[in-house]
Amino acid sequence: MVSSGAGKSSLRWILGVGFWVQGFRCFPWMAVNFFLKDGLRVDPSTLQLLQNSANIPMVGKPVYGVVSDAVYISGQHRIPYLAIGAFLQAVSWLAIAVLPPSSTSIITISLFLLLSNLGASVVEVANDALVTESENQLNSTSKKSDLSSSSSSSSSSSSSSSSGQLQSFAWMSGSIGGILGNLVGGVAISRFSPQTMFFAFGLILVLQFFTTITFNENSLNLPKNPSHGIRKQLSDLSVALRRPEIALSIMWFAVSYAVIPVLMSTMFFYQTQQLGLNSSVIGLSKVFGQAAMLLWSAMYNRRLKHIPPRKLLSAVQVTLAIFMASDALFVKGIYLKMGLPDSVYVVIFSGLQEVLFLFKLLPFSVLMAKLCPPGCEGSLMAFLMSTFALATIVSGYLGVALASYVGISEKDFSGLPTAVIIQAVCTLVPLFLTSWIPVEVEAKKKKAS
Repeated sequence: MVSSGAGKSSLRWILGVGFWVQGFRCFPWMAVNFFLKDGLRVDPSTLQLLQNSANIPMVGKPVYGVVSDAVYISGQHRIPYLAIGAFLQAVSWLAIAVLPPSSTSIITISLFLLLSNLGASVVEVANDALVTESENQLNSTSKKSDLSSSSSSSSSSSSSSSSGQLQSFAWMSGSIGGILGNLVGGVAISRFSPQTMFFAFGLILVLQFFTTITFNENSLNLPKNPSHGIRKQLSDLSVALRRPEIALSIMWFAVSYAVIPVLMSTMFFYQTQQLGLNSSVIGLSKVFGQAAMLLWSAMYNRRLKHIPPRKLLSAVQVTLAIFMASDALFVKGIYLKMGLPDSVYVVIFSGLQEVLFLFKLLPFSVLMAKLCPPGCEGSLMAFLMSTFALATIVSGYLGVALASYVGISEKDFSGLPTAVIIQAVCTLVPLFLTSWIPVEVEAKKKKAS
């Protein structure tokens, strides 16, 4: 029998590698941006449409979650899906890398990117389920300890301090992968062809695949939840989603993204075409953002996880709106007149703004892990990430519509300040709906017990 310590070590290795590789996906995606812009000569709106449409497989995450909860492969229901997802991604990126120029088209590239994101979404579902299952097991163990311990106050504080540690570890692993991917990608894009970068990432995924299949899920000491079939899992997910604290929280989370018309591709064209910033500056910007994500993970685990989720998520939303309003001054050249170079603003402020969109994911994942009923971890977390994917797709399409409305093109950015102000105002809308988020989850659990 495998010891508990060995199981935890194996679990952290699997999650560390899995989240690191998913964070490193920015490496080939940076090449995709330049490949589509410079190689296939797409305009900003087309680039954003392609990027957001490629995320459509992410919307199917509830299906993958239900299947992974209910369908066991060789007695395992997480590790095999990690391997399958890595394999699909490896096939897609290697195929794009060796694709002859005569066969390269927007449609072909889009199909392979769809396949890549299908594999990535399967991996993310399995990874999120592993994290949630482990956190639920920790919370359950802590609760039993509280009942049997005479010093209930000290047990409670120990339970509270342990909660969310695995999410933070996973986030830190992904952030480290993102830092390295953006740092290497920013340099590599000016020295190697995009196809070379696609091939290199494909080899990393091949390594992940062969590493993953060497593990046996039974050695991870996960809680043994009986499989009741897909119909039972759908029923359990339906019951979970009918709980007001879960349903309303997910609704707020989706709205907080969907109402913001994102202008990411427009800003990418503005920074590279209008300002003439090179790929290394763009790469450094993303590195700075990923470093901020890493710091956010550490800060959340040490100091911020005790803050009520409603208060913390609202603070992130306000901060994001402030950064967006700052972009209006940037595109008007006001910061440049004040002596702040465009490259410095892009590295620091644009890098931070890009990851601020993701800051809400960590506290919200912890919130869902606390609210999630045992047995449907994969299904519920997959549904959450599906709504996130759908909301970001809607957000991206709204960004295309907004750019078209104000008359932005790859050669005319005169309407960009107006678009940025509209974006900032829309970011404040979810603040009027924060009553949908529970004030304090731990307090409710204590009352219930």
